[in-house]
Amino acid sequence: MGTNNYEMDKVMFRLKENHDFEWLQDLGEVFCVFDEQDSGNIAFGVEKDGVKKFVKYAGAKTLEYSGNPEDAIARLKESVFLYKDLEHPNLIKIDRYFEIKNGFAIIFDWFDGECLHSHWSFPPPKKYTHPDSPFYRYKQLPIELRLASINNILEFHVFIEKKNYVAIDFYDGSILYDFKNNITKICDIDFYKKKPFANTMGRLWGSSRFMSPEEFELGAEIDERTNVYNMGATAFVLLGGESNRSFEKWDASRELYEVAWKAVEQDRMKRFSSVEEFYAAWNAALNKRKEG
Repeated sequence: MGTNNYEMDKVMFRLKENHDFEWLQDLGEVFCVFDEQDSGNIAFGVEKDGVKKFVKYAGAKTLEYSGNPEDAIARLKESVFLYKDLEHPNLIKIDRYFEIKNGFAIIFDWFDGECLHSHWSFPPPKKYTHPDSPFYRYKQLPIELRLASINNILEFHVFIEKKNYVAIDFYDGSILYDFKNNITKICDIDFYKKKPFANTMGRLWGSSRFMSPEEFELGAEIDERTNVYNMGATAFVLLGGESNRSFEKWDASRELYEVAWKAVEQDRMKRFSSVEEFYAAWNAALNKRKEG
């Protein structure tokens, strides 16, 4: 299948098929585009009268998406409720949403953060080695700033757990970091699910670097202990050697390492029973580090 090239204001992007984006012009000047998502969405940064917004759109046939645009539209519509129900200072904020002839768009307030898994600009191994890669720059931050960042992520997931949700498809592509102001926000919670939730796919949506054994097991219950694994894996990505979970690769204290290690136990019953319990143990280990 051929590709169609688009030029709009300051950006160029490609799609599998022709699509009408006239509606986008009404929202302001397009200054950036994210067209290499495999979710079926395409996203834009727009600016009007000095105010920036982030536009997430489903309906176009993006290059990396092999599914049906109607499914992407349905998922994006469903996500509106998620962003409203899980509104939190550490989550990007939904502004408005609307239907278009062949698609659906959500407008978010712009957050000046960079995605830690910007695979379109820095595909691995550049993600880990290039001095301009957001992930590389994040890993060079002082440990205190990374611990504060992880705190924001944990706070949000304690909150979603209390709202009875499981964090499906959370990974470093869901983390935005503002290097100027040292603020972390979560994006892309489109696959989060209300409990009870069982694995109906076999391999669920997500990055295997963050996924628990039950997220590969058809019929398995996905619950708080799954969230705990996800948060432990996040700690190893942001403070350690990612899939190499040895202490040698770990940048923080032994106490924090042991908390993270317990969170990623293969046997789910050996993990903390909830993110709240994990967060309490994490904070206790942090305090030991400060006292030490």
